Amino acid sequence: MTPLEEILQRHPVWRGGAAFSRAAAVPSGFAVLDGELPGGGWPTGGLTEILGLQQGIGELRLLLPALAALTTAGKRVIWLAPPHLPYAPALAAAGVDLARLAVVRAPGRRDSLWAAEQALRSGACHALLAWFRNASYAELRRLAVAAEASCALVALFRPREAAREPSPACLRIALEPVQGELAVRILKRRGALAAAPLRVPLKSPLHALGRSPSSPPASGDARARRSLGLPVHA
Repeated sequence: MTPLEEILQRHPVWRGGAAFSRAAAVPSGFAVLDGELPGGGWPTGGLTEILGLQQGIGELRLLLPALAALTTAGKRVIWLAPPHLPYAPALAAAGVDLARLAVVRAPGRRDSLWAAEQALRSGACHALLAWFRNASYAELRRLAVAAEASCALVALFRPREAAREPSPACLRIALEPVQGELAVRILKRRGALAAAPLRVPLKSPLHALGRSPSSPPASGDARARRSLGLPVHA
């Protein structure tokens, strides 16, 4: 055994060719995804970027099992500046404890960034979902530093074109809907990248979440359902 091998055996370090299995994580609830995420789930104490072509393609349903597990365990979840109000019936049906969910509105990007930092520094936030359409690298770096200083799951939703920009996130994924599933391409992670996009099957919404076609939802309700990737009857 060489001196370098002895050092690596005594003091394990992450090497670029292998996944970093020691990272703390919250299981996503999707075996195919957990098998490719370092630590076996959504990373905690780090920034995750979720990039989509548009809103309402199922991006939130990808996180619902983790949010349900956290809130059931009494953990606090914060939604920061969501494009629409959360659709409470869908969240409750997915097992999310609504009493552990808080929605924070912010008038501008600077206020959103400040609110995110304060929430993560408080120690009372165990998962933060934030929507930032435009953000500079310096702002993302501030958010990443706050995430690293916490033990929270921090997911940042951004448009797909943001993939062309550098990011300090420890995990970046791009989503695309494909026949009732989500194609998940891992753009950045600790370790080697997946060779091909993952196909993650999304659970069909419960019938209790749907409305009768003869009773169309209000426009605001329809927008909220689309934000969860749920069907909206015409």
